[in-house]
Amino acid sequence: MPSRAPDESIPPEAFLTGYPPPIKALGQRLRGVVKRAVPDSIERVRPGWRLIGYDLPGRRRVFFAWVWPELEHVHLGFPHGVLMDDPKAELKGKGITKKARWLTYQPGDRIDEPQALAHVEEAVRVALIPSSLR
Repeated sequence: MPSRAPDESIPPEAFLTGYPPPIKALGQRLRGVVKRAVPDSIERVRPGWRLIGYDLPGRRRVFFAWVWPELEHVHLGFPHGVLMDDPKAELKGKGITKKARWLTYQPGDRIDEPQALAHVEEAVRVALIPSSLR
């Protein structure tokens, strides 16, 4: 079984080269959204999950978001999304997973950057809730 641990030896750019050019470009754009929202976030490839994960820095890293490319689309996801404020019901995943929620983009989709940034910032707020309360 593949390890789900992050692999800091795989640069995210190299990870994305295995995808079609439109998916790679979309993945790069979503990486930019996360880094603009949380500039000091730690970006690491998680090869067992086939995604790029984002942790908050600190003594104990906290996983708060991911960019997950697939052949047809790319997800911007949040491991504790069920706890996120989502007044417009934009996050997907209800009925599919217990906790995770995500936004899905296909090549050619317009990324509403203020919306995506707000979701990333909300994911950080939720990730900082003590795990005993989540």
